[in-house]
Amino acid sequence: MEAKLRNAALVEKENVADLKFPGEEVLLSVEAVKLRKADLDKALKLGNAEKGKTRIIFEDSESVKQVETTIWGVTDKRIILKQGVVIPIHRIHEVRI
Repeated sequence: MEAKLRNAALVEKENVADLKFPGEEVLLSVEAVKLRKADLDKALKLGNAEKGKTRIIFEDSESVKQVETTIWGVTDKRIILKQGVVIPIHRIHEVRI
């Protein structure tokens, strides 16, 4: 799995809106899900306070991808980027602050 994440293709945040996201969770453990939630909360604070960018590694219906952007909002089910672009939380592998 680690190699899959390291080789994630970089996409522009504007292109995320065109991607398709399956309904399955990408993380395998409850602990990993908790860590992702904590990292998303930190990234949201960074984005709102300092407009700091975060690297988000996620998986759409085709492959693992990454985007470097500011997280503007976090709901129970998705993160919100600029221009209302969203990524479902259950498709996020990792958040690098």
